[in-house]
Amino acid sequence: MNQTSGVDISKVKSSYFNLLAVMMTSQQMESKYIRCLVKWGIWLGVNIEDLKELEIIKATIPSDKAGRLEAIYHLIYMIYLDKVVEDVELEVATTYAEKLGFQRGLVGDLFKSIATIGYDNYSVGDVRKEVEDFLKLQNY
Repeated sequence: MNQTSGVDISKVKSSYFNLLAVMMTSQQMESKYIRCLVKWGIWLGVNIEDLKELEIIKATIPSDKAGRLEAIYHLIYMIYLDKVVEDVELEVATTYAEKLGFQRGLVGDLFKSIATIGYDNYSVGDVRKEVEDFLKLQNY
């Protein structure tokens, strides 16, 4: 298992590929979103072999609560890969979170609260708990 900071990178990569597959189903995608997705891929160490897998991945939205929670958590992990939170990353994450079934306002508030906590000062468990607590407060 490839782990960094307590996070299973193979699971994050899997979420990343699902994100790519879902985003590619959009009629039109802004170039700034493409740059963001490519940047995340570089930070995750995506290679040619990984991209070949993408060709056979079918876009799937996790249907269970735990799967959607994990997808949100992985989005937050990707946002923090370079220790810089950019507006475009929050836009991409919000767009995908909406496709996961979350309300736009809810995920916007969640990502804003996560963006302000300062990732260096929190453990992986702290961030995961922050996501879970926030969703509980919203009766999700």
